[in-house]
Amino acid sequence: MPGVVPLRRPAWTRIGLLAISAGGLVVLCGLSVAFGTRGVGWNDLWAGLGGASDDLAQAAVAKRLPRTVLGVLVGASLGLAGTTMQAITRNPLAEPGLLGVLNGAALAVVVGIAYTGLSGPYAQLAVAVAGSTAAAVFVYTIGSMGRGGATPLKLSLAGAATTAACASLVNAVLLPRIDVMDSFRFWQIGGVGGATWDRITVVAPFLAAGALICTANARSMNSLALGDEIAAGLGADVARARVTSALGAVILCGVATSVAGPIMFVGLIVPHVCRLVIGTDHRWLLPFSALGGAALLVASDIIGRVVARPEELEVGIVTSVVGAPVLVWVAGRLKAREL
Repeated sequence: MPGVVPLRRPAWTRIGLLAISAGGLVVLCGLSVAFGTRGVGWNDLWAGLGGASDDLAQAAVAKRLPRTVLGVLVGASLGLAGTTMQAITRNPLAEPGLLGVLNGAALAVVVGIAYTGLSGPYAQLAVAVAGSTAAAVFVYTIGSMGRGGATPLKLSLAGAATTAACASLVNAVLLPRIDVMDSFRFWQIGGVGGATWDRITVVAPFLAAGALICTANARSMNSLALGDEIAAGLGADVARARVTSALGAVILCGVATSVAGPIMFVGLIVPHVCRLVIGTDHRWLLPFSALGGAALLVASDIIGRVVARPEELEVGIVTSVVGAPVLVWVAGRLKAREL
């Protein structure tokens, strides 16, 4: 990626960093189950983890378990998708939310529910993936027009315009339909509070498939970071690598959005922080980004439950509060390099 200074670390150091990150994620998952709008003691915590729900504290633990698992899955998916999009576009501002991919999925789902009575998790998954794919293709097509092809600036502007247009269309569809609006107003913000084991069972295989597609293209992403001509000279099939990587990213975005709503900035924050820690080799960066995305979303969910007691802040609000300054910082770094 332009302007990124390669960071080389020994393999054993990277393995250690991954192990530490995985351990930190486990700790966050434990905190997510233990803390919320209702505090629980150790006895209730262990009883709830064992499946007991005899009192309110144990029932709260049982409810937080699927919520935590969904937070891990969605956060990891958005972290992977963000890293992949930045690699294939060579744009440090590329992020599923900023490029309109999440809002494209949200628009497709809302239109399907409002006008066709769309129901069922698999139907929503299919529509969400179709919407995210259409938005990604549209943004890349618009951003590729004119001289210079798909430059970071043009992609960012096309993504911002698409995001705004999709958000406006979602509101236009929902406002006259109070029944649909009541059902999806919290979903629009983005959150994992409605997690159930049934929904997790539905989405997990598709998220795993998207993750496998992205990680299988890790070497190709390293080549793409050098530019298309150099990548082709090194033997990489540039078109195939870009298309398959994008397919994995839009699957992750569409499925994650269908189950948790459009959650912004995870795919922007995580790749930049991970590059500073683990380096720019996507064979290591992608799994590290998955752990980082999961940790960020779980931590944001904990914060949203604790700071607004006895109410909750949806996780999408927390990630936006954290992500906006990061966006300004990244944009400032890019501007400084141009001067």
